Amino acid sequence: QVQLVESGGGLVEPGGSLSLSCAASGRTGSIYAMGWFRQAPGKEREFVAAISWSSKTTSYADSVKGRFTISRDNAKNTVYLQMISLKPEDTAVYYCAANPSSLTLRSEAYNYWGQGTQVTVSS
Repeated sequence: QVQLVESGGGLVEPGGSLSLSCAASGRTGSIYAMGWFRQAPGKEREFVAAISWSSKTTSYADSVKGRFTISRDNAKNTVYLQMISLKPEDTAVYYCAANPSSLTLRSEAYNYWGQGTQVTVSS
C-alpha cells in the first residue's frame, strides 16, 4: 500500500502564498502520477493539479493556472503544491492522491489519498 501525508496548510490573506507538501511512503514504486484535489464546504471534490512521477508532465485546472505550481522530488518521495495570489475561493481542504496508471483529472483513477490539509484564504 501507499501512505500519503499532507502538510503546510493554514490561514493566509488574499494575495498571499502557501506551499503544501505530500510525503509518500510504502510501495511508492507503483505510483505513476500524483495529484492534488480540493473540496470546499457544500461542493464536490475537484481536481487541482497532477504530475507524472517519471516525466514531470503536469496538468492544471483552469481555475489555478498561472497561480499554482505542482512539483515533485523523487528522492524524497514528496510532491509539492506552490500557491501564489491566493483568493478566498481557494479556501478548501486540499488532498494529495496517488495514481498507478495515468495522468488524469478523474478522481476514480487515484487509488490512495491523504487525510487532507485545510487552506483558508481570508482577510
